[in-house]
Order: sequence, then C-alpha cells, then structure tokens
Amino acid sequence: MRKVPPFHLAIPVKDLKSAREFYTDILHFKEGRSSDHWVDYDFFGHQLVIHLDQNEHLASTKNPVDGKNVPVPHFGVVLPWDIFQSFADQLKQKEIEFEIEPYTRFKGRTGEQMTMFFFDPSGNALEFKAFKDPDQLFAS
Repeated sequence: MRKVPPFHLAIPVKDLKSAREFYTDILHFKEGRSSDHWVDYDFFGHQLVIHLDQNEHLASTKNPVDGKNVPVPHFGVVLPWDIFQSFADQLKQKEIEFEIEPYTRFKGRTGEQMTMFFFDPSGNALEFKAFKDPDQLFAS
C-alpha cells in the first residue's frame, strides 16, 4: 500500500482565544499559519485547523463501547503505545478533565488498545488511542 500524506481536518470553535490556549498551551501542538478567524496546528504530523464559528451545531450523542459512553462525533489519532502513555501523563499533569480516563479497552482481546476522551473548550470531543498490536487496527 502506498503511503498516504497527512490528513487535513478543520473543526469549529466558539472562541478562538480559549481554543488557541487549549491546543497550544495544554496539548502543546505547534502552531502554524493563522488569521483572525482560524489557526493551523501540527496534529501529530497532520493538519488540524480551528475555525471560529459561534453557531451551535455540536451533537451530544453517546454510544456504548466496552462499557463506556463514547461521545459522538469525535476525532483524534492513533499513536504508538509509548507516545500515548507519555501524552496521557502530560494531560494528567495539566489536570485535563477526561470524559473517559485513559484505560485499556478490549483487554486480552482482538483490538486491545489504550484510549482516552476529553473535550476542547468548544465542546469538540477528542479521542487518542494506541493499539497493543498496531496490525489489529482494522481487525474484526
């Protein structure tokens, strides 16, 4: 399979200042280009753009997965196991409020993974995960 370039994701934020503080100071994502209405970030090698949008349009659905209520919609990246653990530790030190604390999902089963969920100041749900065996990302 040929290597696919980084993805681009643009998300709405209600307040650019608080969102910028969250993504820059809490998550430590490197800021790229910006304007009065948007900011580019290096999102683990992918391009995340926060766009000012004060309209209310986020859903608050939750679906059960492995005994937890997973917020929908959500976005994030799959990280290597060690990077996930250090990122989770960094977030705990910053006293991030987790929707779902970092834990091992599907322990001892196909698709075993570490996962965590939290919200940005605008209510966008983020999930970060790491697979014990990366080859099981799409295993059934």
